[in-house]
Amino acid sequence: MNEQHLGWDDLRVALAIAEAGSLSGAGRRLGLSHATLFRRLNAIERRLGVRLFERARTGYSPTVAGEELAATAARVEAEVLRAERRLVGRDLRLSGTVRVTTTDTLLIGLLSPILADFRRAHPDIVLEVAVSNQLFNLSQRDADVAVRPSSSPPEHLVGRRVGSIAQAIYARADGAGDAAAWIGPDRHLGYAPLEAWMADKGADAHCRYRVDTLLGMLAAVRDGLGRAVLPCYLADAEPSLTRLGEPIPELATELWLLTHPDLRRVARIRAFLAFVAEALASRLPAP
Repeated sequence: MNEQHLGWDDLRVALAIAEAGSLSGAGRRLGLSHATLFRRLNAIERRLGVRLFERARTGYSPTVAGEELAATAARVEAEVLRAERRLVGRDLRLSGTVRVTTTDTLLIGLLSPILADFRRAHPDIVLEVAVSNQLFNLSQRDADVAVRPSSSPPEHLVGRRVGSIAQAIYARADGAGDAAAWIGPDRHLGYAPLEAWMADKGADAHCRYRVDTLLGMLAAVRDGLGRAVLPCYLADAEPSLTRLGEPIPELATELWLLTHPDLRRVARIRAFLAFVAEALASRLPAP
């Protein structure tokens, strides 16, 4: 290959540095050391005869040439990912890997036994589970399938509603602890409907404990810190808790199974979606 030509790895380096703004951030993204990236960048600039980034204490800022190269790299990356999804979409074998993203609450309260059953039914399919409260970028193959509660899933994804997540108020069954106090979601949980409901009902004024996971809220109720609104599928299975009243209609949330359109015809993805949808339908109220 002509030494003046840029390879895909060179474009990836330029794009990662431009997006991260530092060699350390780009190195984490690419799995390369700071020293390796430094040498790679210097080599690219020498070959091209142009400076791509201005170095400063605050980080690396792309020059005009660097911005142009990063923009080109982003277009190439999008094409590579698109081609990869289309090629994967032709795979008709019930084998390979399915990467699933979901929340910690759904994994522990609902999905883990379903995933175990799926593995037993399809031993040649490897499952990878990424637990996060953020919706991964399915277009970039961060995950193949997302199992998420949502009232408005992203329009660029395809999927199906598989049930409705009921929510209710729970307290310690033995009445111990501070029964008058409330436990609420920390702002980092991003649970706006519950925050609004608590404010409307006056519960927010009596909230003395906040936490950024639903599992943390459940633990707080179990340990006597107060009452809280929790998903029924999770809290009903906890023997130390009792439900106070019926589920709250305005806090019911749809549960979705989502994937990228290019992957919906992949045999292992279709098998996974069908299996999980059927299993969840028997465990949750209809959407």
